[in-house]
Amino acid sequence: MTTIRQEDFVQSIADAFQYISYYHPLDYITALGQAYEREENPAAKDAIAQILTNSRMSAEGKRPICQDTGIATVFLKVGMHVRWEAGKSVTDMVNEGVKRAYEHPDNKLRASVLADPAGKRINTKDNTPAVIHYEIVAGDHLEVICAAKGGGSEAKSKMAMLNPSDSVVDWILKTIPTMGAGWCPPGILGVGIGGTPEKAMLMAKESLMAPVDIHDLIARGPSNRAEELRLELYEKVNALGIGAQGLGGLTTVVDVKVLDYPTHAANLPVAMIPNCAATRHVHFHLDGSGPAVLPTPKLEDWPKVTWKANLETSKRVNLDTLTKEEVASWKPGQTLLLNGKMLTGRDAAHKRIADMLAKGEKLPVDFRNRAIYYVGPVDPVRDEVVGPAGPTTATRMDKFTEMMLAQTGLITMIGKSERGPTAIESIKKHKSAYLMAVGGAAYLVAKAIRSAKVVGFEDLGMEAIYEFEVQDMPVTVAVDSTGESVHETGPKTWRAKIGKIPVTVV
Repeated sequence: MTTIRQEDFVQSIADAFQYISYYHPLDYITALGQAYEREENPAAKDAIAQILTNSRMSAEGKRPICQDTGIATVFLKVGMHVRWEAGKSVTDMVNEGVKRAYEHPDNKLRASVLADPAGKRINTKDNTPAVIHYEIVAGDHLEVICAAKGGGSEAKSKMAMLNPSDSVVDWILKTIPTMGAGWCPPGILGVGIGGTPEKAMLMAKESLMAPVDIHDLIARGPSNRAEELRLELYEKVNALGIGAQGLGGLTTVVDVKVLDYPTHAANLPVAMIPNCAATRHVHFHLDGSGPAVLPTPKLEDWPKVTWKANLETSKRVNLDTLTKEEVASWKPGQTLLLNGKMLTGRDAAHKRIADMLAKGEKLPVDFRNRAIYYVGPVDPVRDEVVGPAGPTTATRMDKFTEMMLAQTGLITMIGKSERGPTAIESIKKHKSAYLMAVGGAAYLVAKAIRSAKVVGFEDLGMEAIYEFEVQDMPVTVAVDSTGESVHETGPKTWRAKIGKIPVTVV
C-alpha cells in the first residue's frame, strides 16, 4: 500500500504550478516552430516569432509566459489502494499547493480568481480555490495533471446539444469564426462528444492535457472515429485561414483533440474548448517515495527563432507627442514601435471610470491625447519595473469605447485580438485607431517597459491604472481610423488563398 505524505503532495502541486508558469510543454513549442517555418503571412509569422521568443525568455528567466497565470485546474486519478498521511483533506492540500505556488517570492504569479462571481467579485489574493476533478482508479499510486488555464481562452468555450443527425464538424466550423482571436491562436482545440452536457465539457478540457501528436496520427492513419474527426478538423479548421492572433494565415491550430463517451439516443452533446498560445500543463505520478521531480527542459530544444524589431518595416511612434492627425495616418496591418508614456486600464478600471463620469466626478488621470493599454500585469520581482504584461482581450472593453473616445480625450487603444462592431463604429466616428499586441508574448512585452507606476485606482490591484514608459513596444494597427479591421480582412484573404473552404460557407 502506497502512503502519500501531505508535504510531498502539497509541494508537488506548488512545484508544478511554478513549473508551468514559465515552461511550455516542448511538444507544443516544437509544433509551433514547425508552424513558423510553414507560415506565409508575414504578420502571422511575426506573431509566432514573438510567442516563440517569449517562451524561451520565460524559460531562461523563470518568469510567466503570460500575465494571465490562469485559474488552477487539477485532474487527480487516485489509486484505490493509496493511503494518505495527512491532516488536511485532498482538496485543502491542493489549494495549499496552489497558494504556495502563486505567492512564491521569486516568481510571484498573478492572482486572478474572484469570489462571489455574480456579486462583489472579490479577489481571493492567492488564486485559490483550484478547480479539481477526481477519479478513483485501480492501483496504488496517484496520477496528477496540473494546468493553468487563461481567462481569454476559457471565455471562448462553446457547448451545444445537437440533434443526433447533425454534423459535429459543421457545427465546429461555423462556431470557430464566431470566437474571434481572444483565445490567442495558434493553439490546440479540445472537443468532447457525448455523455451529458457537463461530461462533454469535462472531456473537452481533459483532452487538452494530451501531448501534441497530430503529425504522428497523420503518418499512421486513424484507428477509430474520434481519430478520423481529429484529422478532418485539423485540416478544415486550419483551412478557415484565421491564423496566428487572428491575423490570417496557414496555422490556426497545431492539434485537435477529441474524446467521446456513450450518450442518450435523443442527444448529441458537443463541447469545444481551445487552449491558447500560453498552453500550460504538466503530468506527474506520486508513489510514496517523495515529491514529484519535474524534468528541466534544455534551452537548445527550443526552435531557433528570435524576434527582433524590424526598423526597416516598422514605424517608431512617440506617444508623448501623439496627435489625432498622426493616429489617422496609420494604415491597417502597419507595424509600429511605441515609445514614451501610455496609460493602462481594463475591465474594473473602465467600469469605475464610467461610474465617475456619470456622477460628474473628476478622473484620477487625464486621458487627453493618450493611449491606453488593456493589461493587468504580474507583480515585479527582483530588479523588474513590472512583471510580464501582455495584452488582455480587447472586446471586453468594447462597451466602454464610445465613452472613452467621446468623453475623456483618449485617441488610441492597445489590446489583444479583434474589436467588435460597436467599438469599430466608435473608432471610425472619432478617427481613432486600435493597436494589437501579441497575446502570449507577455515577458517580451515587459522587457519593453522601462518604468511603471500606479496613477489611479490603486485598490484594484492588477486592474489599477498604471503609467508605463515603453521603448520599442511592438504593435500592429488592427483597426485604422476608417474602421478597417485586419481581423476581418486577414482571415478572409487567407481562407481564399488556402481555397479549401469557400468564404461564404462560414
